[in-house]
Parts: sequence; structure tokens; C-alpha cells
Amino acid sequence: MTAAAKSAASVAGPPAWSRRPANLATAVTAELAERIIRGVHPPGSPLPPEPVLCATFSVSRTVVREAVKILQEKGLVQVRQGTGTMVTPPAMWNMLDELVLGATIAEDASLAILDDLVVTRRVLESDMANVAARLADDATLDRLRTLVDEMDDLVDDHVTYHDHDRAFHDTVMQASGNRIARAVVRALESQVSNTARYMGRTERALCVASNRGHRHIYERIAARDPEGAADAMFTHITEAWVVRRSGPDEPTRLRR
Repeated sequence: MTAAAKSAASVAGPPAWSRRPANLATAVTAELAERIIRGVHPPGSPLPPEPVLCATFSVSRTVVREAVKILQEKGLVQVRQGTGTMVTPPAMWNMLDELVLGATIAEDASLAILDDLVVTRRVLESDMANVAARLADDATLDRLRTLVDEMDDLVDDHVTYHDHDRAFHDTVMQASGNRIARAVVRALESQVSNTARYMGRTERALCVASNRGHRHIYERIAARDPEGAADAMFTHITEAWVVRRSGPDEPTRLRR
């Protein structure tokens, strides 16, 4: 090898195989999950056999088997003796799984999955607001009032406003003491809080209207009015989503 060739080789970087993801099974799982959710492998159809998957992803049988095991844990496939690995219907998918929910949201042009997310949020948060109105201590009430007042001054800064918005809702959830409901809402929100499809429109007027909803929730909690707090939270979450939603269909799933 010439000196020039040696020099070029020294700066070319590591070979492609060494730059693969550290956990190949995780990478293969993510790709197969997206293909299933996109309908490349529709419900009721078998996944390609192991040799085909090994060749497709240039990985070993061990990696493919681990990926299939993870897919099964997420409810996306079932391994059946004699018939292979079958793709399951969407009703069996674990929608609280980060990978499944994220890929489903990305593929859902109708926004139905986001509508369902909002419906779930308002059911859980309404109940937590009800409990918070009975249990919130003075420090919590001071925190909620401070957040609402600060948000009035942040309506021209939608990024900081939404940070305070999330803090307000989380304070109500913590006040309820319902760790399971809070964990579910936080898990759902973590998948969408920074996506354009969920955040939608962010102009000043919408922040102003949104904070009127927050103030009404705070006032009902401070007044120790459980039913009023629940109704205020239900209305706020619904209206905040409807005005920023920009889907092709009417949000009929939100009607009650």
C-alpha cells in the first residue's frame, strides 16, 4: 500500500458494520414494528421466515429471534407452532408501548389516535382534578395560582407557556395522589408533546383562551368544588384540543 493509500485509509473511519446500532435486536424490532403498523405485514399474515429476515437485515438468527420476542411482548405478533409468526390485529397491540404508540400516531392521517389520546387524558385528568379539589394543600394551591398568573404573562412565548402548561397539569395530578393515572397521562404525553400534529396551532389568542381554562380549574380546586373542578378540566382539555386540531375529519370521537 502506498503512503497516500495508507493516509486515506487512516481517515476513512471505521467500516460500516462497526457503526451499526449497539443493540441490533432493538433496531430490527423498530423496523418490523413500523412495517406492521404501516400495513406492509397486515394483520393475519405471517412475518417472513427467519432466513429471509436475516438476509433482509444482515443479522444473525439470534438477533431475529430476539426481535420477534420483543414484538410478541408488544402484542404485535403471535408465535404459533406449525404456522410461524403471525401479525396480530390492532386490538391486540399494546398502545401504551412507546414504540407502538409513536409509530401508530405517525401513520394515522385521520388523527383518530390523537383524539383517543385526548379522550383518555380528559377522563383521567378530570377524575384527578376532582380528587385534587378535596386533597390539595395550601402549597399546591399557591403553586397553581402562581403558574396561572405567570402564564398570563407568557402568552407571547408559546414554548415557555407550554412548559408552564404541563407543570400546571402535573401539579393537579400530583395533588390527586393517583400515581397510576398520572403515569399513564405522562406516558401518553411524552409521545406527543413535541410533535407538530399534536401541538397544532400556537398563536397568542389560543394561549389566552387556554389559560382562561387553567384559571377556571384552579378556582374550582381552590373553592373545594370537586365536581366543578372535574367539569372545568374536562371542558378545558376538550376545547384546547379542538381549537388546535387540524385534521381532515370532524373529531366525532370526542363527543359525549
